[in-house]
Amino acid sequence: MTDKLPTVTESALRGLACKCPRCGKGKLYAGFLTLAQRCTSCGLDYAFIDAGDGPAVFIVLLAGAIVVTSALIVEVKYQPPYWVHAVLWLPLIVVTTLLPLRAMKSLLIALQFHHKAAEGQLTRHDPT
Repeated sequence: MTDKLPTVTESALRGLACKCPRCGKGKLYAGFLTLAQRCTSCGLDYAFIDAGDGPAVFIVLLAGAIVVTSALIVEVKYQPPYWVHAVLWLPLIVVTTLLPLRAMKSLLIALQFHHKAAEGQLTRHDPT
């Protein structure tokens, strides 16, 4: 194993594949969105990971744009009854939010690892 840092593209591809951000081989998840304790291949401890609400925010914004735009176009062109809207858009909402959520979370984790992002800290300067 080399200590060479992956490129941003390699990190992004590892993230989208839901693999370890360091080696790209081990699994990142133990469940649907539950992270594993560590990489089974290189042993990287996943305790540093803090994706927060970032993945959900990106997915909600993208899914919202897709669903609202589609619903408005269908409403203006065809003016269907409300039950048709429910039949069309509820499944689309589920598909556009749940399916990409796992990949988006692991993408943000891989980029966090690549850029060595960590919680910000304030430093105190002693004026004396």
